[in-house]
Amino acid sequence: MQKDRPVNVDTQDSNIADRSIGSILADLRNLSADQVEKIVRHQRDHSVRFGEAAVALGFASSDDVLVALSQQFHYPYAPEERREASPELKALNQPFGVQAESFRAIRSQLMMRLFNEGQERHAISVVSPDSGDGKTFFAANLAVVLAQLGGRTLLVDADMRHPRQHEVFGLDNKAGLSGILSGRAEAKVIQQVAGVPSLFVLPVGITPPNPLELVERPAFGLLIRELLSKFDHVVVDTPAACYGSDAAVIAARCGAALVVARKDHGRVPALQDLVANLAETPAVLAGVVFNEF
Repeated sequence: MQKDRPVNVDTQDSNIADRSIGSILADLRNLSADQVEKIVRHQRDHSVRFGEAAVALGFASSDDVLVALSQQFHYPYAPEERREASPELKALNQPFGVQAESFRAIRSQLMMRLFNEGQERHAISVVSPDSGDGKTFFAANLAVVLAQLGGRTLLVDADMRHPRQHEVFGLDNKAGLSGILSGRAEAKVIQQVAGVPSLFVLPVGITPPNPLELVERPAFGLLIRELLSKFDHVVVDTPAACYGSDAAVIAARCGAALVVARKDHGRVPALQDLVANLAETPAVLAGVVFNEF
């Protein structure tokens, strides 16, 4: 990749104008003027909110109200059909649940440790000792909760051995990171996640035969720096350490690493070896997370 060649990023944001929940619900459920009037009358007579009145009269569901509130407060929330298609995205599908709250707590810790004013900006590589630790699941949901802050967030799938982020988000995987690092000119490799205006994904594309060599080339470091100039947060999914040195190399290029291990599954020596290997790189170790989900 030439140093001065920009990545083709189609990132037009869709802004939702300030609207009342009644207006949003009316559009969402195609409510007639007569139905809206009945809801307003019920709201006034029973001293309840518009959404509660709409649910009580059967003109909307509780889920419709949550969707409307998420739009009113610019907070991404997946509609029911999207939840079925992408069940691993807990922070998007169930933003008020226990798992989503856990990811928000981790986000808060990362913001305090890595994103202080005047501190050098880093991409966050998510690494794990073994396959099955939940690294891809974790990276996807971390990207979601970072995007829910409103900043432009990019999730890079750098697991060029067993890529899955395109499956998690239901995206096309014909072109992506491997093509960029191989020097191929590919348009619109970064894709916006439907329903989340501030979240974007760079998939792997074609799975290459030489993943380690691709991330060791200077082009990968140059790409990460370019992406950090375009996005507020960059999260990078990596291959499990059991497959080779990819994770440590990627972490060094990103500048920060977050280790994920599955509780009651991972082997302690493998975790210790990974942490020791990361300590030999320039990457800041942001922490170790034990996945219970």
